[in-house]
Amino acid sequence: MGVIDSSLRRASGSLFGLAYGDALGRPTEFLTVAEIHRRYGPSGPRELEGDPALVTDDTQMALAVGWALHDAPAFTPEAVEPLLRERFLAWSVSPDNNRAPGMTCLRACAELSRGVRWQEATVAGSKGCGANMRVTPIGLLPVDLDTLAGLAQLQAGLTHGHPTGLAASELTAYAVRLLRDGAVLAELPALLAERARGQRRVYRADWLGDLWQRPGVDSPEDFIARGWDECLAVLGRLNTTLTRPDDGGDPCRRTGEGWVAEEALATALLCALWHADDPVGALARGATTAGDSDSIAALAGAFVGAAHGLSAWPRAWSTRIEYADQLTTLATPHD
Repeated sequence: MGVIDSSLRRASGSLFGLAYGDALGRPTEFLTVAEIHRRYGPSGPRELEGDPALVTDDTQMALAVGWALHDAPAFTPEAVEPLLRERFLAWSVSPDNNRAPGMTCLRACAELSRGVRWQEATVAGSKGCGANMRVTPIGLLPVDLDTLAGLAQLQAGLTHGHPTGLAASELTAYAVRLLRDGAVLAELPALLAERARGQRRVYRADWLGDLWQRPGVDSPEDFIARGWDECLAVLGRLNTTLTRPDDGGDPCRRTGEGWVAEEALATALLCALWHADDPVGALARGATTAGDSDSIAALAGAFVGAAHGLSAWPRAWSTRIEYADQLTTLATPHD
């Protein structure tokens, strides 16, 4: 029972951490670091604003993925793809979809709504962080690694067809899985690089179909290798940064502004690693950037929450965050 309790606390900590980071980064996303410091002080935002504290499309789409998984009769592409499509389309027309949603997601959903194959609906050249800002629920599933990889890449591919979006989504889900299972944050860069090297030419045709087929691409292996290579490059920048003292500046200067998937992963990890013993500090650091602050802080929260569990976060926040009831339900194992 103790192992189950621990896993549940880590799942809750990760999902709530994602939402908390999203809420803290929401008002800072389009501000400069200087403007954020003037508004919140040098440590950035550390308190939720509002009751409820509102989130963005990052959390909304993570919930869409979570509910698709919750309702799936099996974790297969045939069972999950229609449910993801249904949830994404419901999000796209929801009156609550008024939080500066990403244009790639909206464009792909418009095509999905026409009933075309998702491989044709996706925005083939996009590797935006919309691919992996929503993948956390997959990292919390009790599935084998091949299924985790397939699910992570499929949910990304419905909207973001670039191979780096696929690879970064798998790595993001894998990071959450590792932390949920007890890995420590400091181990992640090496473990993620090892995974990327091992998967470099693995194209998951059973999940992706003919997504790889496009002008200038000779084979599915060449297609997916590009994504893994870009992830390995940014992980290399992360490792270089970690050999130096934290200068207290914008983490985006080291690993990128997070508008694209691999940089969102790396910069969120950097915030989590720099503040491994200060979970709220990891969120605040992610929110205090010149880049995609809500996505960076959200992923940092998912990582730190998976590492520390729900106790990482102020207890009063759990009743103030938007969608608290859904977050609680989706963090609870279901048959």
